[in-house]
Amino acid sequence: MPKMKLGFCGLGLMGAAMVQRLLEAGHEVKVWNRSAEKAQALAALGAQVVASPYLVAEDVDGVLMCLFDAKAVEAVVFGTEGLAQATELAWLVDHSSIDPEATRTMANRLALANGTDWIDAPVSGGIPGVQAGTLAIMSGGHETHMESACTAMRAYAGNITHMGSSGAGQATKLCNQAIVATTVVALAEALGFAKRNGIDVHKLAPALAGGWADSKPLQVFAPRMIEAQDSSIGALSTMLKDIDTVIANAQQSGAPMPLTANVQQILRMASAMGLAEAELSAVISVVMPEYRSAFLQQIGN
Repeated sequence: MPKMKLGFCGLGLMGAAMVQRLLEAGHEVKVWNRSAEKAQALAALGAQVVASPYLVAEDVDGVLMCLFDAKAVEAVVFGTEGLAQATELAWLVDHSSIDPEATRTMANRLALANGTDWIDAPVSGGIPGVQAGTLAIMSGGHETHMESACTAMRAYAGNITHMGSSGAGQATKLCNQAIVATTVVALAEALGFAKRNGIDVHKLAPALAGGWADSKPLQVFAPRMIEAQDSSIGALSTMLKDIDTVIANAQQSGAPMPLTANVQQILRMASAMGLAEAELSAVISVVMPEYRSAFLQQIGN
């Protein structure tokens, strides 16, 4: 694999793990994060910490970013000392999960500003997928710089699919989130049903392994729902943000999504219970309130 000079903005749980994989693959990586202290562990691994997104984008093959929402993406790209100030930047990969229309608007704006190709490339697989190099990435945008961007992304991706024009990757990710959120909520209900019917809930996922109810969410989330872990693999608030985007987009496009709308309300209930920053597994507290305290401890409440 050719070694590249890359920039990376956004060092949350996913972003930091991605940068670590890029460094392990031998790429040079400049990093920026709004709170600089999150960059220090990566600096110890060889990343170059810089003071602004603009500096991240200077003298690199391309830039990748993984941010929370569209507001954060717009600020990093178009704000003071933002990425758009780098007139020689060939391509920008956005791993954030945001609305497809917001992506198309910002992609057009960046292309007009300096000719940079915007590749929307949301991911699925969580931190375990990053660490194993098996993430699924669904991309949208022009093909001009797609292969160069894929060379970088292969450090942590096992499956990269170009879905179409700008925004297509984000629309595909919303499909993914609707499926995952619905599955996780159904799993929480099944665990509650099992416990109230005298079943050892620890045995449910192993018992269903290999059958039609088996899935990666079942095997990953069931144990984490039963016993809250010290480390998180993704906040409930992040999934709720994505499902809010799904429903808003569905209303605009006329797509009926009654099941996902119910899942949205269940996630909101969990958030109202003080569990927004707990792991997504905490949604089990809606049907099994006795588990809430363990997830509150997870986030130090």
